[in-house]
Amino acid sequence: MIDKIFDENQEEILDYFDTSKVKMINEEIKRVNIDFPAWMVQSLDKEAGHLGVSRQAVIKMWLADKLRDLNLKS
Repeated sequence: MIDKIFDENQEEILDYFDTSKVKMINEEIKRVNIDFPAWMVQSLDKEAGHLGVSRQAVIKMWLADKLRDLNLKS
């Protein structure tokens, strides 16, 4: 039944599941501190403003992209 709903895109299949306790794999948060030169912070802030996200979000997106690229190459 659910596979047919999914295949035909009839409705949202997540309504059929209890997602209240879903956990992402490797999503445990680890806090790190890093120092950047002022010019980098300015550039990050400019890009964050352009994208409408926080500086932290820009850093996370860029690092995730780079790490994904590295994992695809290995």
